[in-house]
Amino acid sequence: MNKKKQSVSKRNKSLHSKNRKKSYRGHIIGEVKMMRSGAALVLTDDIREEVFVTGPNLNHALQGDKVKVYLYARRKGGQMLGEVTEILEHRERSFVGTIQLSAHYAFLIPDNRDMPYDIFIHPRNLNEAEEGMKAVVKIIDWPRGAKNPFGAVVDVLGKAGAHDTEMHAILAEFELPYRFQDSVLQAAEKIPEGFDNREIARRRDFRKVTTFTIDPEDAQDFDDALSVRELPNGHWEIGIHIADVSYYVKPDSVIDREAYERGTSVYLVDRVVPMLPERLSNQLCSLKPHRDRLCFSAVFEMDEKAVVHKSWFGHTVIHSDRRFNYGEVQQIIETGKGDFQDEILQSHKLASALRSIRFKAGAFSFERVEVKFNLDEEGRPTGVYFNEAKEANWLVEEFMLLANKKVAEKIGRVKKGQHAKTFVYRIHDRPDPEKLENFSNFVNQFGYSVKTTNRQAIAASMNRLMHRIKGTNEEYIIENLAVRAMAKAKYSCKNIGHYGLSFAYYTHFTSPIRRYPDLMVHRLLDRYLNGGSSYSDSACELKCVQSSMMEDRAVKAERASVKYKQVEFMQDQTGKKFEGIISGVSEWGFYVELKENLCEGLVSIRDLDDDFYEYDEKNYRLTGIHNRRVFTMGQVVTVEILRTNLAKRQLDFGLVDR
Repeated sequence: MNKKKQSVSKRNKSLHSKNRKKSYRGHIIGEVKMMRSGAALVLTDDIREEVFVTGPNLNHALQGDKVKVYLYARRKGGQMLGEVTEILEHRERSFVGTIQLSAHYAFLIPDNRDMPYDIFIHPRNLNEAEEGMKAVVKIIDWPRGAKNPFGAVVDVLGKAGAHDTEMHAILAEFELPYRFQDSVLQAAEKIPEGFDNREIARRRDFRKVTTFTIDPEDAQDFDDALSVRELPNGHWEIGIHIADVSYYVKPDSVIDREAYERGTSVYLVDRVVPMLPERLSNQLCSLKPHRDRLCFSAVFEMDEKAVVHKSWFGHTVIHSDRRFNYGEVQQIIETGKGDFQDEILQSHKLASALRSIRFKAGAFSFERVEVKFNLDEEGRPTGVYFNEAKEANWLVEEFMLLANKKVAEKIGRVKKGQHAKTFVYRIHDRPDPEKLENFSNFVNQFGYSVKTTNRQAIAASMNRLMHRIKGTNEEYIIENLAVRAMAKAKYSCKNIGHYGLSFAYYTHFTSPIRRYPDLMVHRLLDRYLNGGSSYSDSACELKCVQSSMMEDRAVKAERASVKYKQVEFMQDQTGKKFEGIISGVSEWGFYVELKENLCEGLVSIRDLDDDFYEYDEKNYRLTGIHNRRVFTMGQVVTVEILRTNLAKRQLDFGLVDR
């Protein structure tokens, strides 16, 4: 072989070696992620890829368990195979499902798809649960060789299918509380109603300044208010007044410990499960009109172009003059007439300027449509409608963003050589380059483009894209994929900025009634304004991790409650045909979102009996091996309702336009 051919041969071998996945042997440690089939993926940082474990090789490991896995091969397609050899840490959790009884024993049939096993229950552990009841069960044993785990009923939720039962079941499934302990309620009742003149004297008094709240029509708690007044120099003073929860909820009190465990309020389709007892969230801390209320405020002096000239942060007392809902404020913006029209219109003008500044700096604009239900007295859905953000929503949003940004800057931005004191930040990392590239390739199929060269280019082209797709068939799909391409926002004491908002410093200061991190921010800000020393970094980070975890659970529960009502709404529609858009593609089929009501269901690959279909994960599509028919995200199809499974919150569609 001549030298040239030898060189090419070596280079080809080298390239082949680089492209081939590395083989591993030995053990790794990771976390179990269950699949519908009963198999699992184990996620680990050790080898930076997922390890596939069959059901029998899990050896009783379940969702979230920390396990030791022996790696022994790669299956066809290149995925690592392994076997769980040791469960290092069982994730303490309970399971929700329906009780099934027989003459001598009982089972819980779990609702959660992450739990592929029925749980055996001895009659003495039924805790008065009866056939067909929804219950919460904890695993108490799983003997070696036993196919099913053994459990005990810890709570009976009620008859399966009843509205309240199912909402409580969703909360329990995601390990969220659905009632307060008596000790917490009793502690809240003991908090006195009023406050004395000494408390007012130590606060800045805004009671004579025009102040109002703007909230959804069905809001029960009002945790933020705006005050507006013109200053002698022609500038505007905007006060963002936030309920002073820290005045009522003291660190390490029984109410504080409960709020920390909950982390956040949870918003299901029909109710709010509050972080704080209603005596606080709906009464003492709620900024109701025509009542004196204690606040922690961020006050800004701004010119007509919304440039901030002065900032002030501190404790205040306010007196709200009017409670507005978004619809009322929107009407004033559109007509120029209504209560406090001058203040509303000036606020709108400044908020619009702030919004323009933010987008020019590279912020992203994702306006998501919110699905809502009309419910009858028994909680059954009678109709679906959609909430879309308008100028009234943006007015409130921009001032809340301003307050959050400026509070974070107050503590986090220090002179060169100085160390910032420990603080809670809301951080948002840069998007994963591969996800962004895949998204860009996907939208190219629709004739759109996204520039990925730098942050400003990404944000500008993404915002142009969101504007261009308004009203198109692919709008909702592209919006969803754009959000998925972004990193997830979370809480941390280690500031990296907020990529999506294009803020170097950002926190959550504006909702302590419903978010624990905001309460932490109030306490830390007060501590530092009064010259206090820096808080423990490790203790702060631990609380941030807890808050992020509870926020994630709450979001999943909220989505599950919407999905439940969608399935319930479609129960009597079996056999009806609808036009929809393919909203997701997977190896087991494709999801279709109905245009009429945004309900989503699955067209199973098993029902596509005209061909064998291959799944292309990168391009979000299924392709027929023989007929080359393609099903891809954003495609319009006609489907009929085949089945509805309320217990599993599942809609099965059949394809009509074959």
